[in-house]
Amino acid sequence: MADATRKAGPDSIERDIEATRARLAGTIDELAYRASPKTIVSREIASFKAVFVDPQGNPRTDNILKAAGGVLGFVAFVVVVRRLSS
Repeated sequence: MADATRKAGPDSIERDIEATRARLAGTIDELAYRASPKTIVSREIASFKAVFVDPQGNPRTDNILKAAGGVLGFVAFVVVVRRLSS
């Protein structure tokens, strides 16, 4: 926006409009990139991998064991419920 102390000539106003237009175009491009399905999927995959692999590429055994324990516990629960219901 123009200051009250600055003289607002047509050239100055036109430069302000062009600068605002350029900033708006950059913002729209960034939002389109962030909302892109490919970008969302790659971001989610990266966050999922970060749970099981550290930045150096080494496996995080503590998180892997927790996940495996959860899956094993769920399978055991399903087997017990099926046996009790039959």
